[in-house]
Amino acid sequence: MSDLPPTDSNAPPYSVSELAFALKRTLEDRYGFVRLRGELSKVTHHSNGHVYLTIKDDKSAIDGVVWKGNVRGLGVRPEHGLEVIVTGKITTYPAGSRYQIVIDSMEAAGVGALLAQLERLKAKLAAEGLFAPERKRPLPSMPAVVGVITSPTGAVIRDILHRIRDRWPCQVLVWPCVVQGDAAAGQVSAAIRGFNAIQPGGPVPRPDVLIVARGGGSVEDLWAFNDEGLARTVAEGTIPLISAVGHETDTTLIDFVSDRRAPTPTAAAEMATPVLAELRALISDLDRRLNRCGARTIEERRTRLVSAARGLPRPNDLLALAQQRFDIASGRLDAALDRNTTVHAQSLLKVTARLTPEALGRQRAVKAERLADLSRRLDLAARRAPDRVAQHARLPALWDRLNAAGQRRLQRDADRLANLEKLRQSLNPERPLELGFALVRKGDGTLARSAADLVSGERVNLKFKSGDRDAVIDGEGGLAPAPTAPAPKPRPKPAAPPAGQGDLF
Repeated sequence: MSDLPPTDSNAPPYSVSELAFALKRTLEDRYGFVRLRGELSKVTHHSNGHVYLTIKDDKSAIDGVVWKGNVRGLGVRPEHGLEVIVTGKITTYPAGSRYQIVIDSMEAAGVGALLAQLERLKAKLAAEGLFAPERKRPLPSMPAVVGVITSPTGAVIRDILHRIRDRWPCQVLVWPCVVQGDAAAGQVSAAIRGFNAIQPGGPVPRPDVLIVARGGGSVEDLWAFNDEGLARTVAEGTIPLISAVGHETDTTLIDFVSDRRAPTPTAAAEMATPVLAELRALISDLDRRLNRCGARTIEERRTRLVSAARGLPRPNDLLALAQQRFDIASGRLDAALDRNTTVHAQSLLKVTARLTPEALGRQRAVKAERLADLSRRLDLAARRAPDRVAQHARLPALWDRLNAAGQRRLQRDADRLANLEKLRQSLNPERPLELGFALVRKGDGTLARSAADLVSGERVNLKFKSGDRDAVIDGEGGLAPAPTAPAPKPRPKPAAPPAGQGDLF
């Protein structure tokens, strides 16, 4: 029986609460047990233990709730994109005038359509190498310009600007765009291409790093950042890009293609910029360390110099001895020069005493007389033996011939003598002694030429180059004395010229 009063013109009006609870009872009575299949989204695990979610298909969606007492009995853990079959009852939420399903049980029905589509796209881009770590660009350490792509009206841009202003004083360029809905992927792609198209040195500064930021949301809210065209635009860019889409648990396709992924937009600002105060403190610390190192190095060098100086004599001590020798030598120089001059003067006087004009005249007269006598003798000899004079004219030629014949004879004799010396050396019985051999002589003085010539117990004499030793054949004795170093080989004396070899004339 219906709880509604009869419809007549005099019927009292319902209050909102009466109507809401009447509809609630009607739905719960009509749909008290429902099995529903769909894909989960907007899954929220509340702090009080309840789980709030949305079940949807390609056309419609319905809100759902799992009370704390039923969460542990679920067959699967509710997650975004999971396709499930749930059992429960339909009820309404009177305060919001919407209906929902109160879930008693849940089982997995397969991977959701959106999640399956996303996994196929991820596998395709990964096979093309868009996720490869080696293609990711490093972030600049101290950027001068930071480009931010996000909604200009949300709290994300305020958080990023506030964080950058506190950390690093740089210029921030904001490219406004929508970050949710069908137009979001296209606008974000256009912003990335626009920033990359800026030329260095132009009127608009080119960013050193880009940040694509958006707050958290459901899978549907973030689905624009799983667009394939947007992922390829990020991969084609030349400016390093940080993805800061959603919260730490949210993952989109752009996170895999970007150069760095930040868990939150604030963390992205911290990744893109250093802390100026920390850099100043680091520089100050490095400056202090440099000064301490320089001072320590100078002090060490000074200590080493002082230590080395203690071991060196003083300059005055080094020059004192040389100065003393110089003074002594300079003091003796004048007297030595005087004595030298005196000695030379006396020698000159002795010579000049003998060099008188009379002595020179006598010597000249003696030489002139001897020359005149020799001239007379030559004239007389020339008149007496003209033939001998002619023979004397041929003497130089004859001398040359005789000299050449004598040289050839001497060379032949020298060669014969050298050959005889070689023969003598080869036939010398003591020559092997120089090579370390020994001559074995028997007791009667004869040489033992073979082992058969010797008998056991026979005494022999061993002659070495450096001396003789007695031995007994097959005898026993002490250790032999250490061999002495061989004496140097005597050089052969040069062959003496034949006796009686005198002047040919």
